[in-house]
Amino acid sequence: MNRTTRAAVVTGAFVVVGGVAAAAAFGIGGRSPGGASGTGLPPATTPVTRTTLTQTQQVAGTLSYGASVMVTAGGSGRITWLPELGTRINRGQAVYKSDNRPVPLFYGSLPPYRVLRSGSSGPDVQLVEENLAALGYTGITVDTRYSSATATAVRRWQKDNGLAQTGVFDPAGVVLAPAAIRVASLSAHLGDPANGPLLAYTGTTRIVTVALDVGLQHLVKPSLSATITLPDAQVVKGAVETIGTVATPGDPGRPATIPVTVTVGDQTRLGTLDQAPVTVALVSASVKDVLTVPVAALLALPGGGYGVEVVSGGTRRNVPVQLGMFGDGRVQIAGEGIDVGTSVGIPS
Repeated sequence: MNRTTRAAVVTGAFVVVGGVAAAAAFGIGGRSPGGASGTGLPPATTPVTRTTLTQTQQVAGTLSYGASVMVTAGGSGRITWLPELGTRINRGQAVYKSDNRPVPLFYGSLPPYRVLRSGSSGPDVQLVEENLAALGYTGITVDTRYSSATATAVRRWQKDNGLAQTGVFDPAGVVLAPAAIRVASLSAHLGDPANGPLLAYTGTTRIVTVALDVGLQHLVKPSLSATITLPDAQVVKGAVETIGTVATPGDPGRPATIPVTVTVGDQTRLGTLDQAPVTVALVSASVKDVLTVPVAALLALPGGGYGVEVVSGGTRRNVPVQLGMFGDGRVQIAGEGIDVGTSVGIPS
Protein backbone atom coordinates (compact mmCIF):
# COMPACT_ATOMS: atom_id res chain seq x y z
CA MET A 1 0.00 0.00 0.00
CA ASN A 2 1.43 3.43 -0.95
CA ARG A 3 2.29 5.68 1.95
CA THR A 4 0.46 8.99 2.14
CA THR A 5 2.53 11.96 1.10
CA ARG A 6 2.34 14.69 3.68
CA ALA A 7 3.97 18.09 3.52
CA ALA A 8 4.86 19.73 6.77
CA VAL A 9 3.87 23.37 6.78
CA VAL A 10 6.20 25.81 8.44
CA THR A 11 4.14 28.76 9.62
CA GLY A 12 5.86 32.12 9.82
CA ALA A 13 5.09 35.03 12.05
CA PHE A 14 1.89 35.61 10.18
CA VAL A 15 -0.16 33.39 7.86
CA VAL A 16 -2.99 34.89 5.86
CA VAL A 17 -4.73 31.91 4.34
CA GLY A 18 -8.24 30.52 4.23
CA GLY A 19 -10.24 27.96 2.32
CA VAL A 20 -9.10 25.35 -0.14
CA ALA A 21 -7.18 27.66 -2.47
CA ALA A 22 -5.00 28.93 0.38
CA ALA A 23 -4.30 25.44 1.63
CA ALA A 24 -3.18 24.39 -1.84
CA ALA A 25 -0.52 27.09 -1.70
CA PHE A 26 1.21 25.08 1.03
CA GLY A 27 1.85 22.18 -1.36
CA ILE A 28 0.16 19.52 0.81
CA GLY A 29 0.37 16.08 -0.83
CA GLY A 30 -2.22 13.30 -0.99
CA ARG A 31 -2.39 9.57 -1.54
CA SER A 32 -5.89 8.20 -1.68
CA PRO A 33 -9.49 9.28 -2.22
CA GLY A 34 -11.54 10.50 0.72
CA GLY A 35 -13.12 7.65 2.59
CA ALA A 36 -10.33 5.14 1.89
CA SER A 37 -9.37 3.06 4.90
CA GLY A 38 -6.81 0.53 6.00
CA THR A 39 -4.78 -0.81 8.89
CA GLY A 40 -1.38 0.78 8.06
CA LEU A 41 -1.34 3.23 10.98
CA PRO A 42 0.50 6.56 10.82
CA PRO A 43 3.66 6.96 12.91
CA ALA A 44 1.98 9.43 15.28
CA THR A 45 -1.43 10.84 16.12
CA THR A 46 -2.84 13.95 17.75
CA PRO A 47 -6.33 14.77 19.03
CA VAL A 48 -8.60 17.35 17.45
CA THR A 49 -8.92 20.31 19.82
CA ARG A 50 -11.46 23.08 20.25
CA THR A 51 -9.82 26.47 20.80
CA THR A 52 -9.53 30.09 19.78
CA LEU A 53 -7.35 30.44 16.71
CA THR A 54 -5.48 33.66 16.03
CA GLN A 55 -3.40 35.11 13.24
CA THR A 56 -0.56 37.45 14.16
CA GLN A 57 1.95 39.69 12.45
CA GLN A 58 5.32 40.10 14.14
CA VAL A 59 6.95 43.49 13.70
CA ALA A 60 9.88 45.30 15.25
CA GLY A 61 9.21 48.11 17.68
CA THR A 62 10.92 50.40 20.17
CA LEU A 63 9.88 50.72 23.80
CA SER A 64 10.27 54.30 25.01
CA TYR A 65 8.52 57.20 26.68
CA GLY A 66 7.53 58.58 23.29
CA ALA A 67 8.60 61.67 21.39
CA SER A 68 10.21 64.49 23.36
CA VAL A 69 9.06 68.10 23.54
CA MET A 70 11.41 71.04 24.10
CA VAL A 71 10.82 73.61 26.83
CA THR A 72 12.00 77.06 25.84
CA ALA A 73 12.18 79.89 28.35
CA GLY A 74 11.26 83.43 27.37
CA GLY A 75 12.17 85.36 30.50
CA SER A 76 14.97 87.77 31.33
CA GLY A 77 16.51 86.09 34.37
CA ARG A 78 19.08 83.34 34.75
CA ILE A 79 18.65 79.63 35.33
CA THR A 80 19.25 78.84 39.01
CA TRP A 81 17.84 75.28 39.21
CA LEU A 82 17.18 72.42 36.82
CA PRO A 83 15.71 68.96 37.52
CA GLU A 84 17.70 65.77 37.10
CA LEU A 85 17.28 63.53 34.08
CA GLY A 86 14.40 61.11 34.51
CA THR A 87 12.62 63.28 37.08
CA ARG A 88 8.83 63.09 37.03
CA ILE A 89 7.18 66.49 37.38
CA ASN A 90 3.51 66.80 38.29
CA ARG A 91 1.11 69.73 38.11
CA GLY A 92 2.23 72.60 40.32
CA GLN A 93 5.81 71.37 40.69
CA ALA A 94 8.75 73.40 39.38
CA VAL A 95 10.06 72.57 35.92
CA TYR A 96 12.99 74.94 36.44
CA LYS A 97 13.85 78.08 38.43
CA SER A 98 14.67 81.49 37.05
CA ASP A 99 16.34 83.95 39.43
CA ASN A 100 15.50 81.35 42.11
CA ARG A 101 11.77 81.63 41.39
CA PRO A 102 10.02 78.38 40.43
CA VAL A 103 8.36 78.05 37.05
CA PRO A 104 5.73 75.37 37.69
CA LEU A 105 3.92 72.93 35.44
CA PHE A 106 0.29 73.50 34.44
CA TYR A 107 -1.81 70.98 32.55
CA GLY A 108 -3.67 71.84 29.38
CA SER A 109 -3.65 71.97 25.61
CA LEU A 110 -4.04 75.71 24.93
CA PRO A 111 -0.77 77.46 25.73
CA PRO A 112 -1.29 80.66 27.77
CA TYR A 113 -0.46 83.36 25.25
CA ARG A 114 -1.29 86.66 26.98
CA VAL A 115 -1.22 88.37 30.35
CA LEU A 116 -4.50 87.80 32.20
CA ARG A 117 -6.09 90.09 34.77
CA SER A 118 -9.51 90.98 36.18
CA GLY A 119 -11.90 91.51 33.28
CA SER A 120 -10.13 89.11 30.91
CA SER A 121 -12.19 86.33 29.39
CA GLY A 122 -11.61 83.33 27.17
CA PRO A 123 -10.59 79.67 27.21
CA ASP A 124 -7.11 80.53 28.48
CA VAL A 125 -8.74 81.98 31.60
CA GLN A 126 -10.56 78.70 32.12
CA LEU A 127 -7.28 76.80 31.78
CA VAL A 128 -5.67 78.88 34.53
CA GLU A 129 -8.70 78.44 36.81
CA GLU A 130 -8.78 74.68 36.20
CA ASN A 131 -5.18 74.38 37.28
CA LEU A 132 -5.59 76.58 40.34
CA ALA A 133 -8.66 74.59 41.40
CA ALA A 134 -6.79 71.29 40.90
CA LEU A 135 -3.97 72.63 43.09
CA GLY A 136 -6.42 73.35 45.91
CA TYR A 137 -7.06 77.06 45.49
CA THR A 138 -10.72 77.49 46.40
CA GLY A 139 -13.23 80.30 46.06
CA ILE A 140 -13.13 80.45 42.27
CA THR A 141 -15.69 79.44 39.69
CA VAL A 142 -14.04 77.58 36.82
CA ASP A 143 -15.32 79.39 33.75
CA THR A 144 -14.00 81.71 31.06
CA ARG A 145 -14.16 84.91 33.17
CA TYR A 146 -11.21 86.27 35.14
CA SER A 147 -13.08 87.57 38.19
CA SER A 148 -11.88 89.22 41.38
CA ALA A 149 -12.03 85.76 42.97
CA THR A 150 -9.70 84.51 40.25
CA ALA A 151 -7.29 87.37 40.96
CA THR A 152 -7.37 86.51 44.67
CA ALA A 153 -6.58 82.86 43.94
CA VAL A 154 -3.72 83.93 41.66
CA ARG A 155 -2.29 86.12 44.43
CA ARG A 156 -2.36 83.18 46.84
CA TRP A 157 -0.67 80.99 44.25
CA GLN A 158 1.95 83.69 43.64
CA LYS A 159 2.65 83.98 47.34
CA ASP A 160 3.11 80.22 47.69
CA ASN A 161 5.64 80.28 44.83
CA GLY A 162 7.60 83.29 46.04
CA LEU A 163 6.33 85.55 43.27
CA ALA A 164 5.17 89.16 43.39
CA GLN A 165 1.52 89.05 44.52
CA THR A 166 -0.05 91.09 41.73
CA GLY A 167 -3.12 88.98 40.98
CA VAL A 168 -2.11 89.23 37.32
CA PHE A 169 -1.23 85.98 35.57
CA ASP A 170 1.89 86.05 33.36
CA PRO A 171 2.05 83.10 30.94
CA ALA A 172 5.86 83.18 31.09
CA GLY A 173 5.53 82.02 34.70
CA VAL A 174 4.42 78.45 33.86
CA VAL A 175 5.22 75.53 31.57
CA LEU A 176 2.24 73.86 29.92
CA ALA A 177 1.96 70.12 29.13
CA PRO A 178 -1.00 67.76 28.65
CA ALA A 179 -0.15 65.80 31.82
CA ALA A 180 2.75 64.93 34.10
CA ILE A 181 6.14 64.97 32.37
CA ARG A 182 9.47 63.15 32.58
CA VAL A 183 12.73 65.01 31.97
CA ALA A 184 14.38 63.40 28.93
CA SER A 185 17.34 65.74 28.29
CA LEU A 186 18.86 69.01 29.45
CA SER A 187 19.99 71.75 27.07
CA ALA A 188 20.77 74.55 29.51
CA HIS A 189 23.14 74.87 32.44
CA LEU A 190 22.93 76.74 35.72
CA GLY A 191 23.66 80.40 35.14
CA ASP A 192 22.49 80.42 31.53
CA PRO A 193 20.05 83.14 30.49
CA ALA A 194 16.45 82.02 30.89
CA ASN A 195 15.56 82.87 27.30
CA GLY A 196 16.29 79.78 25.22
CA PRO A 197 15.97 75.99 25.08
CA LEU A 198 16.16 74.51 28.57
CA LEU A 199 15.15 70.86 28.56
CA ALA A 200 13.12 68.26 26.70
CA TYR A 201 10.41 66.16 28.26
CA THR A 202 8.34 63.12 27.41
CA GLY A 203 5.24 61.59 28.90
CA THR A 204 5.59 59.38 31.97
CA THR A 205 4.08 56.24 30.43
CA ARG A 206 6.12 53.99 28.18
CA ILE A 207 4.75 53.03 24.80
CA VAL A 208 5.94 51.00 21.84
CA THR A 209 6.42 52.73 18.50
CA VAL A 210 6.35 50.68 15.30
CA ALA A 211 7.32 51.76 11.78
CA LEU A 212 4.77 49.56 10.03
CA ASP A 213 5.12 48.53 6.39
CA VAL A 214 2.33 50.34 4.53
CA GLY A 215 1.44 47.03 2.94
CA LEU A 216 0.35 45.79 6.37
CA GLN A 217 -1.67 48.83 7.48
CA HIS A 218 -4.96 47.07 6.71
CA LEU A 219 -4.16 44.65 9.54
CA VAL A 220 -4.20 47.24 12.31
CA LYS A 221 -6.93 49.27 13.91
CA PRO A 222 -7.28 51.14 17.22
CA SER A 223 -7.66 48.85 20.26
CA LEU A 224 -6.29 45.83 18.35
CA SER A 225 -4.66 43.41 20.79
CA ALA A 226 -0.89 43.05 20.75
CA THR A 227 1.69 40.94 22.54
CA ILE A 228 5.07 42.55 23.25
CA THR A 229 8.23 40.50 23.78
CA LEU A 230 10.83 42.42 25.80
CA PRO A 231 14.63 42.07 25.44
CA ASP A 232 14.70 39.65 28.41
CA ALA A 233 12.05 37.45 26.70
CA GLN A 234 9.30 38.55 29.06
CA VAL A 235 5.93 38.96 27.35
CA VAL A 236 3.48 41.77 28.18
CA LYS A 237 0.08 42.64 26.77
CA GLY A 238 -0.64 45.78 24.80
CA ALA A 239 -3.08 47.38 22.39
CA VAL A 240 -2.82 49.60 19.32
CA GLU A 241 -3.51 53.19 20.30
CA THR A 242 -2.81 55.34 17.23
CA ILE A 243 -2.18 54.69 13.55
CA GLY A 244 -0.46 57.32 11.44
CA THR A 245 -1.90 58.49 8.16
CA VAL A 246 1.22 59.93 6.55
CA ALA A 247 3.71 57.44 5.15
CA THR A 248 7.46 57.86 5.46
CA PRO A 249 9.42 56.81 2.36
CA GLY A 250 11.80 53.93 2.99
CA ASP A 251 15.45 53.65 2.04
CA PRO A 252 16.19 52.19 -1.41
CA GLY A 253 14.82 48.67 -1.49
CA ARG A 254 12.75 49.18 1.64
CA PRO A 255 8.99 49.84 1.83
CA ALA A 256 7.40 53.05 3.04
CA THR A 257 6.09 52.92 6.61
CA ILE A 258 3.45 54.49 8.80
CA PRO A 259 3.87 55.14 12.54
CA VAL A 260 1.87 52.98 14.93
CA THR A 261 1.85 53.36 18.72
CA VAL A 262 1.04 50.50 21.07
CA THR A 263 0.20 51.01 24.72
CA VAL A 264 1.56 48.67 27.39
CA GLY A 265 -0.89 47.54 30.05
CA ASP A 266 1.40 46.62 32.97
CA GLN A 267 4.09 49.29 33.24
CA THR A 268 5.54 47.67 36.38
CA ARG A 269 6.93 44.78 34.31
CA LEU A 270 9.07 47.08 32.17
CA GLY A 271 11.73 47.76 34.78
CA THR A 272 13.97 50.65 33.71
CA LEU A 273 13.81 49.91 29.98
CA ASP A 274 13.91 52.91 27.66
CA GLN A 275 14.72 53.05 23.95
CA ALA A 276 14.71 49.24 24.00
CA PRO A 277 14.09 47.06 20.90
CA VAL A 278 11.05 44.81 21.26
CA THR A 279 9.03 42.45 19.09
CA VAL A 280 5.32 43.12 18.70
CA ALA A 281 2.83 40.44 17.66
CA LEU A 282 -0.29 42.15 16.36
CA VAL A 283 -3.45 40.03 16.47
CA SER A 284 -4.98 40.62 13.06
CA ALA A 285 -7.79 38.05 13.16
CA SER A 286 -9.25 35.37 15.40
CA VAL A 287 -12.03 32.80 15.53
CA LYS A 288 -13.40 31.43 18.78
CA ASP A 289 -14.46 27.93 19.76
CA VAL A 290 -13.41 26.10 16.58
CA LEU A 291 -12.05 22.60 15.91
CA THR A 292 -8.36 22.61 14.95
CA VAL A 293 -5.54 20.24 14.03
CA PRO A 294 -1.87 20.85 13.27
CA VAL A 295 -1.41 22.00 9.67
CA ALA A 296 0.88 18.99 9.13
CA ALA A 297 -2.11 16.69 9.72
CA LEU A 298 -3.78 17.78 6.45
CA LEU A 299 -3.90 15.49 3.43
CA ALA A 300 -4.34 16.70 -0.16
CA LEU A 301 -6.84 14.23 -1.63
CA PRO A 302 -6.30 13.07 -5.24
CA GLY A 303 -9.93 13.76 -6.11
CA GLY A 304 -9.58 17.34 -4.91
CA GLY A 305 -9.96 18.95 -1.55
CA TYR A 306 -8.33 18.14 1.74
CA GLY A 307 -8.80 15.70 4.55
CA VAL A 308 -7.37 14.20 7.71
CA GLU A 309 -6.50 10.60 8.54
CA VAL A 310 -8.80 9.54 11.38
CA VAL A 311 -7.35 6.75 13.53
CA SER A 312 -9.76 4.66 15.62
CA GLY A 313 -9.70 1.10 17.01
CA GLY A 314 -6.51 0.16 15.21
CA THR A 315 -7.77 1.30 11.82
CA ARG A 316 -7.51 4.45 9.80
CA ARG A 317 -9.65 6.26 7.26
CA ASN A 318 -9.35 9.48 5.32
CA VAL A 319 -12.10 11.99 6.07
CA PRO A 320 -12.62 15.03 3.82
CA VAL A 321 -12.67 18.33 5.73
CA GLN A 322 -13.48 21.96 5.05
CA LEU A 323 -10.72 24.39 5.98
CA GLY A 324 -11.10 27.66 7.82
CA MET A 325 -8.53 29.97 9.39
CA PHE A 326 -4.85 29.07 9.62
CA GLY A 327 -2.79 30.37 12.53
CA ASP A 328 -0.39 29.38 15.30
CA GLY A 329 0.65 26.35 13.26
CA ARG A 330 -2.89 24.97 13.27
CA VAL A 331 -5.88 25.03 10.95
CA GLN A 332 -9.61 25.21 11.55
CA ILE A 333 -11.45 22.18 10.16
CA ALA A 334 -14.96 20.76 9.90
CA GLY A 335 -15.92 17.30 8.64
CA GLU A 336 -18.28 14.38 9.16
CA GLY A 337 -17.63 12.69 12.48
CA ILE A 338 -14.84 15.13 13.40
CA ASP A 339 -15.15 16.35 17.00
CA VAL A 340 -13.05 17.21 20.04
CA GLY A 341 -10.75 14.30 20.82
CA THR A 342 -10.91 12.66 17.39
CA SER A 343 -7.49 11.12 16.78
CA VAL A 344 -5.80 12.10 13.48
CA GLY A 345 -2.50 11.01 12.02
CA ILE A 346 0.53 13.25 11.74
CA PRO A 347 4.13 12.66 10.62
CA SER A 348 6.55 11.41 13.25
